[in-house]
Amino acid sequence: MRKRSTQTFLPNKKTAYAFALLFLIAAIFIGTAVGTIHVPFRHIAAILAHHLFGTGLSMDASIDNIVWKIRFPRVVLAGLIGASLAIAGAAFQGLLRNPLADPYTLGVSSGASVGAVLVLFFHVSIPFLGGFTLPVVSVAAAILTIFCVLLFAQTIERSMKLETIILTGIIFSSFLGSFISLMIALTGEELRQIINWLLGSVSMRGWPYVQLMTPFFIGGALLLMYMAPELNAMSFGEEKAKYLGVNVQRKKMMVLIAGSVLTGAAVAVSGTIGFVGLVVPHFVRILIGPDHRHLLPLSMITGAGFLIMADLTARTIISPTELPIGVITSLVGAPIFALILLNKKRKGGVA
Repeated sequence: MRKRSTQTFLPNKKTAYAFALLFLIAAIFIGTAVGTIHVPFRHIAAILAHHLFGTGLSMDASIDNIVWKIRFPRVVLAGLIGASLAIAGAAFQGLLRNPLADPYTLGVSSGASVGAVLVLFFHVSIPFLGGFTLPVVSVAAAILTIFCVLLFAQTIERSMKLETIILTGIIFSSFLGSFISLMIALTGEELRQIINWLLGSVSMRGWPYVQLMTPFFIGGALLLMYMAPELNAMSFGEEKAKYLGVNVQRKKMMVLIAGSVLTGAAVAVSGTIGFVGLVVPHFVRILIGPDHRHLLPLSMITGAGFLIMADLTARTIISPTELPIGVITSLVGAPIFALILLNKKRKGGVA
């Protein structure tokens, strides 16, 4: 058996954080500046300073509205979604010891999608939620799905081995996917709305969706980063982790629930966006290595910047028509992932 290489492109972690943060800041400013009306960076900085800190000069009302009410909340939401999917993907890959694992492995995305499609199909509107009925129902369906997956896996095997959890996730994902296909086949005038939602978008979301996403993001991301040492131990196998004093059963449940809540919240506000949680952790792992204490936060920062740039491409490449963001991430992510796998194969790093 060939020894796996541990060489990284950026052995200095401070350099890696500096590059990641610069990429994110650049993505935020470019994503806010570019559009039908170009807004200079200095104007963006002045508007953000005015609204966030009460300092800086106030701009023309129309420019202020474009930046603060339309573009910047869209950029922030795209960043939160990208960060959520990337950190969840990195955690699942480490926990499941599977390079093909991503936030959608356990059927959480399918569960969230079923919740959203049900709302669109039956025109459900909960009185006290109004326009937030879809994302709230979608998050609830995602959380219910992960609990059903874990309960079913525990029923099959008390110890809930990772192989059992993965297979259970595939079963639930296939079943819920069939349910979505059935509703699409039966739908009429709602078809375009459902398909557009399933392809993923952050268009016309605004600050209320950012507020809805933020508590799930903060809670899930902090829990996963807190679990980084245990993820390092579990990436060598459950038995070795037990010898190192890790309560494998409990920690595994915490990682799965935190990652699934992040994924469910992301899918709830944007629809299904593929490849972010698959490609970004691989890319970051090549740069800085497999240590989850750095892999998780750097994946989060890089994923945020990546999805902001993907959204910018989606809304400008064939302007004024806007493409679904999931199309862009798949078109970019699939070739990049193929190159990563080919590179690892040449180095003997793929089993």
